Amino acid sequence: MSGGADRDHDLDLAVRLLAGTPTHEGRDPLLLRQWALAAEEFGARLSPDAMTARIVERDGGLTEGLLARFRSRPAQIELYVDTIDRAERLVDERGWRGWYPEGSVRAAALAHERAHEHLHHARVRAEFKRALGHTALRLGRRRLFAHVAGADELAAHAYARVACGLGRSPLLLTEALAAAVAHPARAAHTDRAVRPDRSEK
Repeated sequence: MSGGADRDHDLDLAVRLLAGTPTHEGRDPLLLRQWALAAEEFGARLSPDAMTARIVERDGGLTEGLLARFRSRPAQIELYVDTIDRAERLVDERGWRGWYPEGSVRAAALAHERAHEHLHHARVRAEFKRALGHTALRLGRRRLFAHVAGADELAAHAYARVACGLGRSPLLLTEALAAAVAHPARAAHTDRAVRPDRSEK
């Protein structure tokens, strides 16, 4: 596939993630695509500050359905090594090494959560809302921008893709991983997501 086609497919996955997020039921697909594109563009431009969160590696991610998680109090990034190992094997099973080089799953998981840490800052959150352009209230020329559920996930995936030099969005891998864990026998025959990973704020 060409790079442009890959990007279009990644955007389709992003729109699907938003469509499946509570509060977006019945939203115009074109609006969801607009938000997805804005979130991905914002995430690709992120420049997180030096990381302050402590990194903790642990098992149990496959049971909990987690690859990694950012906790704000105290600032901590949890990396689930069992899930990371399973994702690396899945990359080989799918023949996706060209997109996700050896060791890139851990790097992308860490980058993804670093993006969440950065998006947690009030100034960055405000900039992100303006970039998405979802208006909650208008008072004359003034606009109050609202949060778009799921958009932070897309921004974090976009940052991880750029920061780690990946050929495809990590969203593709997390969706395939969720399907592989939920339905091992069917994993080799579907790209359909069961549940993408979420980060705790």
